[in-house]
Amino acid sequence: MVKKTSPISPRKQRRHIYKSPLHTHKKMLKCRIDEFLREEYTMRSLVPKKGDLVRIMRGQFRDTEGKILQIDYKKIRIFVDSATTTKADGKEVQIPLHPSNLMLVKLELDDERKALLESKTLQFAESE
Repeated sequence: MVKKTSPISPRKQRRHIYKSPLHTHKKMLKCRIDEFLREEYTMRSLVPKKGDLVRIMRGQFRDTEGKILQIDYKKIRIFVDSATTTKADGKEVQIPLHPSNLMLVKLELDDERKALLESKTLQFAESE
């Protein structure tokens, strides 16, 4: 199977994101992993889950850490508990963040994720 080349035009790249089906958005949600976790799991990036601890790397909330509260698969955005702002009427609202601006610091390990990480580390060990 031959991989399709992606278009260079930003307009076409955005169109590809907005018109792609929802199940493909999960691949676009990958966040990079902290250096210590990268050595432990031999992975560079991972799809975040609710409850993971992330560090915000860009924007006005730079260098703050917080837990993931919600993931919006349609808009490819992540809501972190430490990224909030106050509206004019006094309500606290979450600010959506793009996954490329986040780094996973601590993982919420459930059975499914443990199995995924173990299989990936075994594949890496076998390839060496």
